[in-house]
Amino acid sequence: MNHLAQEPSPYLRQHADNPVEWYPWGPEALARAQREDKPVLLSVGYSACHWCHVMAHESFENPEIARVMNEQFINIKVDREERPDVDQLYQGVVQLMGRGGGWPLTIFMTPALKPFYGGTYFPPEPRHGLPSFAALVEGIGMAWKTERSELEKQAETFEQGLTEYASIGLDGTPGTWTKADLQTAARKMTARIDPTHGGFGASGPKFPNPMNLSFLLRAWRRTGDADARMGALLTLEKMALGGVHDQLGGGFHRYSVDERWLVPHFEKMLYDTAQLLHVYAEAQQVAPRPLWGEVAERAVEWLEREMTAPGGGFFSAQDADSEGEEGTFFVWTPRQIDAVLSLEDAALVKAHYGITAAGNFEGGTTVLAVNAPIADRVSLERAKEQLFEARHQRVAPGLDDKILAGWNGLMIRGLAFAARVFDKPQWAALAARAADFVLGAMRAPDGTLFRSVQRGEARHPGMLEDYGDLAAGLVALAQTTSEPKYLEAAEQLVDAALERFWDDGRKAWLAAPKGTKDLLVPTYALHDNAFPSGASTLTEAQLALTAMTSKSRHLERATTYLERMKEELLDNPLGFGHLLLCADTLLDGAAELTLVGSAESIASLQAVVDRTYLPTVALLRQVTGAPVPEVTREVLSARIGSGAYLCQHFACQRPVQSPEALEKLLAPLTRPSPI
Repeated sequence: MNHLAQEPSPYLRQHADNPVEWYPWGPEALARAQREDKPVLLSVGYSACHWCHVMAHESFENPEIARVMNEQFINIKVDREERPDVDQLYQGVVQLMGRGGGWPLTIFMTPALKPFYGGTYFPPEPRHGLPSFAALVEGIGMAWKTERSELEKQAETFEQGLTEYASIGLDGTPGTWTKADLQTAARKMTARIDPTHGGFGASGPKFPNPMNLSFLLRAWRRTGDADARMGALLTLEKMALGGVHDQLGGGFHRYSVDERWLVPHFEKMLYDTAQLLHVYAEAQQVAPRPLWGEVAERAVEWLEREMTAPGGGFFSAQDADSEGEEGTFFVWTPRQIDAVLSLEDAALVKAHYGITAAGNFEGGTTVLAVNAPIADRVSLERAKEQLFEARHQRVAPGLDDKILAGWNGLMIRGLAFAARVFDKPQWAALAARAADFVLGAMRAPDGTLFRSVQRGEARHPGMLEDYGDLAAGLVALAQTTSEPKYLEAAEQLVDAALERFWDDGRKAWLAAPKGTKDLLVPTYALHDNAFPSGASTLTEAQLALTAMTSKSRHLERATTYLERMKEELLDNPLGFGHLLLCADTLLDGAAELTLVGSAESIASLQAVVDRTYLPTVALLRQVTGAPVPEVTREVLSARIGSGAYLCQHFACQRPVQSPEALEKLLAPLTRPSPI
């Protein structure tokens, strides 16, 4: 066993018995590199990464390759989910080399952590223009001894390049947002929609991009653009019916390798289903369909069944592989179907999911995706239950059981909102339990966050995404439960983030806490990729806090950042989908709706709110005679009589008392109106 044996990270433990003398990222490895004056071989991945497993089997388990690595390098393994800042920084190396990033990430560095060469996956034999990994480590090890000065010059060049690369996107000219700006961004995004299969682009691979789908719905709301609405709803439908959606177990796989959402990359990440749960709930408000509710219910069933820790927190991911093969757990053959179901049900399932002897995946197997509608829903659901039970007997993919504060925040956000839309109070309870766990187990006495909990141990300082995602989740939960403690905690996180991450000189948010000593150059939180940037979710939380607390400091910071990033957002809207949601919210002037009255009268008004698409409006409730929480006192003290109060730009309209009057009051905020 190497130095990873005692690490709680499942990904690091996967490599604990490699013949490579792996170290975790930390002082011990870095000190040894400097003491022995050896270059560092950094390998970054995550537990659900298929190609990480492939490279491990091909190279890191090879004794001869391991011997060279151990002799020539100090070898360090990083779980990118524990240290996204390290991953973000060194992904820049392969970007600067003109290659696409990804995992596994392979970087060669000086003992001072200055990179001089890098790539992603390297094969065991030369192919596709890539050297074999064995030849690579041999060659670089020799070059360090015979051409070290050249490698160090290259490292200096990379350091300068990374310094510039880390702040790409921060050079735009600030500007005030207008409705026309959102229309411009929406047109660029809508133009990328595949009109046949949905998703962005006409070819595979296709990723869910839930925040961009949310922005298309926002664009329809604001401009009346029917194409934007159609693109979002078409994509959600095609994903729901495709193989990227686990038709038996619920939840979503990472992405599809084709343009039809048919064959997925089978890993399941918490953040994907968290964001998709939220956007399917939005779709239910925009265009109600039973399909949206079915997707949401199956997703939450998966979450409760497979991804919830005993204390209430949510696990990070499930692997793509089982029994050494990707997708084995999820695919079916006709013979396997026949072994589980009656003749009638087997025929029904084969027709519904297009299961044939040829299959649609490797080895004649089939990824389940809806091929033809079935009228007999009762028989179909019975058959699916039987298939699920049969699948449950298979060797399951590995589980990454670390609990990340930020990713939990995203799921809390999705659950809290979906609980209102689909009238599922138990989902709000699930979100509240997770929030209580994170706030109890992952928050230090000084109010700062830890990033992860593994084996009961809180580890690593929280990144900006942890503060932003959790704050956004707590704000959403406060709107669903009316529990002031969640709003108070969200405000504390936003204030702590300002102190720890805001770079006042650049008017931007750092990804890692100020003064993080083991980073070669600071990294900034900018782009919304598979999940939102911490800068985007923090801005979302600030805007909601503005509406719910009437504190102008939250609005000032959010406005400063949004105006500072405007040019970059309009130039690359698909890279800033979540921040565009914030720009849309900003234009509606910190909109806030307060429902005041008896529990019964509030419930009748609440029913209108929950079925109405109001993505920019924050919600407060106050039962007459109940104590007014301190955190919302300034807002609620002005709401004297019963009714629904709608406020924008810190000015309120006259309250209305009936559900019918409330629908009329809300119409300008929810119905399309041309610019």
